[in-house]
Amino acid sequence: MINLFPLARPFIHAIDPETAHNLTIKALKAGITGCLGRSEDDPILGTTVFGLDFKNPVGLAAGFDKNADAVSGCRKMGFGFTEAGTVTPKPQPGNDRPRLFRLSEDRAVINRFGFNNAGLEYFEKQLKALPKSSQPVGANVGANKDADDRTADYVTGIQKLYGLSDYFTVNISSPNTPGLRALQSKAALEDLVGRVLEARAEKIREGQAYIPILVKIAPDLQEEDITDIASIARDTEIDGLIVSNTTIERPESLKSLQKVEAGGLSGAPLMVPSTKVLSDVYRATGGDVPLIGVGGIASGADAFAKIKAGASLVQVYSMLVYEGPALVEKIKRELTVLLKNEGFKSVSDAVGANHR
Repeated sequence: MINLFPLARPFIHAIDPETAHNLTIKALKAGITGCLGRSEDDPILGTTVFGLDFKNPVGLAAGFDKNADAVSGCRKMGFGFTEAGTVTPKPQPGNDRPRLFRLSEDRAVINRFGFNNAGLEYFEKQLKALPKSSQPVGANVGANKDADDRTADYVTGIQKLYGLSDYFTVNISSPNTPGLRALQSKAALEDLVGRVLEARAEKIREGQAYIPILVKIAPDLQEEDITDIASIARDTEIDGLIVSNTTIERPESLKSLQKVEAGGLSGAPLMVPSTKVLSDVYRATGGDVPLIGVGGIASGADAFAKIKAGASLVQVYSMLVYEGPALVEKIKRELTVLLKNEGFKSVSDAVGANHR
């Protein structure tokens, strides 16, 4: 593979982070990925999770392509799946700029976007325009900041987009919409899950296909929170959990002056704490609920650590800021070697290996 990103990185990082991100989306929308020569995925990377087939377990996390503008371009980067959003029923501008910060010394990012997006109608048009592909695409749905009934917003998102994505993610863990994380409490989550699953059941009664629904949780959870979430996930027809979103914690190891900015921290410092929460959730669910591991993945070894901790799939986003699009092929190449060296026949064989 020819990786052009190292040549471009000094120029990209000289630009305001949000402006650079928007330019990247425009480039991907135009089919420019920044790397040339992608190899075929090794069969060992293939896996089936919540009824969907994935050529490899490495996905693009939500937040990168908020409006499903660049799904086709992202697919060319070698991901096994992509997740677009978060989308809310009504368009909203999000929080004031600046709201995206590079912590270069820490290989991290802080964002406080606040679910800025063009709304469901635009998102729906983008999904309808996508060419057919074997690569699954997920729709990450959220609630408007000013919604009187935020749970109703999630139901609206699923109803509006049903049949246009291969799975849904219910995002209740962004730290940048005030009060949103309260939906992770047991009573609120039971109500949310019940109403979301009923929306799906209604679509199925109308003759539509079964679409998996996942819930994305925060890394900043107490033991009792994990127990409650695991119980709800096991006792309902929720198809999986994504662990985890960004953190509001600020590790003492952070060196960058930008660490004082409010918002969610992601990137390298999130690798260890998010993997611990992932492991805790896997134990709490008894391995019965498929998990997607997110947070700080910068290598095949990082992805392998998530998988052995309990992840059936993994997602990346922030480390693309520092590694560029070639990161995807690097993770897959290194993960293939690690799986074979440790005697695993497939990704699914390695899931939760640390717990056996």
